[in-house]
Amino acid sequence: MSERLQPGDPAPAFSLPDADGKRVSLADHAGRKVIVYFYPAALTPGCTKQACDFTDNLQLLAGAGYDVIGISPDKPEKLAKFREKESLGITLLSDPDKAVLEAYGAFGEKKLYGKTVTGVIRSTVIVGEDGKVERALYNVKATGHVAKLIRDLELAAGGEQGE
Repeated sequence: MSERLQPGDPAPAFSLPDADGKRVSLADHAGRKVIVYFYPAALTPGCTKQACDFTDNLQLLAGAGYDVIGISPDKPEKLAKFREKESLGITLLSDPDKAVLEAYGAFGEKKLYGKTVTGVIRSTVIVGEDGKVERALYNVKATGHVAKLIRDLELAAGGEQGE
């Protein structure tokens, strides 16, 4: 069972292939804040909604100094289809052996339709410029999560960002 990260923990380093098979590492984003979010599967309704919400708010997030990286167990080919079909602007990374998911506490037991199963725990970890965890949110909802995150980070322009 993977341990959940806490604020102040060093963010686990990673280097994973993106939708084009190019390696992307956390170190590539040194000096910027990074929103690393973990989702179960590309091209599913909840994960699509969440990825589109991040893409729709990418300008706001980037303007506030945040890069966004989505990580799932999907293979790069599926991530490329997901990116093309939904016109996603965020970086999508492939973690088929789930090592990074486990390192971030985003893989393990969860409740699904009342049953306990093992799988990806929808999670968001915010890594500061110093490479340390600023926030670690687990079992987040696919819908409304990005809007809540923007409110919590106090990025909404005068509170006008709608749900």
